[in-house]
Amino acid sequence: MEQEFTRIAVKVGSNVLARRDGTLDVTRMSALVDQIAELDKSGVEIILISSGAVASGRSEIHPQKKLDSVDQRQLFSAVGQAKLINRYYELFREHGIPVGQVLTTKENFSTRRHYLNQKNCMTVMLENGVIPIVNENDTISVSELMFTDNDELSGLIASMMDAQALIILSNIDGIYNGSPADPESSVIREIEHGKDLSSYIQASKSSFGRGGMLTKTNIARKVADEGITVIIANGKRDNILVDLLQHPEETICTRFIPSNEPVSSVKKWIAHSEGFAKGEIHINECATDILNSEKAASILPIGITHIEGEFEKDEIVRIMDFQGNQVGVGKANCDSKQAREAMGKHGKKPVVHYDYLYIE
Repeated sequence: MEQEFTRIAVKVGSNVLARRDGTLDVTRMSALVDQIAELDKSGVEIILISSGAVASGRSEIHPQKKLDSVDQRQLFSAVGQAKLINRYYELFREHGIPVGQVLTTKENFSTRRHYLNQKNCMTVMLENGVIPIVNENDTISVSELMFTDNDELSGLIASMMDAQALIILSNIDGIYNGSPADPESSVIREIEHGKDLSSYIQASKSSFGRGGMLTKTNIARKVADEGITVIIANGKRDNILVDLLQHPEETICTRFIPSNEPVSSVKKWIAHSEGFAKGEIHINECATDILNSEKAASILPIGITHIEGEFEKDEIVRIMDFQGNQVGVGKANCDSKQAREAMGKHGKKPVVHYDYLYIE
């Protein structure tokens, strides 16, 4: 059974591109480019989210004095990103495929305007046969504004660009039902909605990347909820990308089954905007029940018990239930002062309209 995807996002992790000593594995990179080129020529649009800048720079630069982790990352990524994109440029040129570099930061997703700007940039590239190669701009990112790692970034990009699939290439075959080191463990081939994976996931991080399997699973869940197929597979396996699309049944990987319910592009942006929340709206038990039971419910002042923080109209806010648990995120329809004035009153306009509300 061939998988009919016309646009996919492919995330290549540091552990796929870096050797044990931290230097760039050009042979592996070249093999991945050959596969992407084959898919490109078969009519599949590809957005490549590639780690490896820091690993690439690490082998190039030997600092004079000991640097702290932020300085080190900025230095290595500045040098390494130039080397990485250059290498991609040369490899894709052999196939006659132009590529473009897109460096982004978490802040670039914080407003709808910035978000649409990035979407437009990459759309124009794809329309003109250019493969976007996306990475976080580590040279200017500071810790609190960083993505968890490129898994989070790839989820945002797949969602923003309306990809039909997100393929996350790591250095293991997928999510195992035990420790990957245990010979008794096997790869979970399909993950349906609502399946609890907490007992399987190990929280250990990879040696070069910042995110572990837990991050990958959380991102995969959110993206699959938006109707996008998510696949976690081993980027070190020969011909893995082509096999995933052309021979999905025989290829070992973990596939998250996507939701059948369409999600609007605004809701997709809001779903990934939790990190930019400026305040919290606490709702009572009745409002919580309505949110949980109804498909289309706005946050009305009558159901609000408490507002935390200061926010302007159109800023992102967290929605907290009557027990203090986060149940969603949304775009505020008014500022925090107006929301406090309307709180608990009947007949007022929604503080967060359903169209701009994402329930988790």
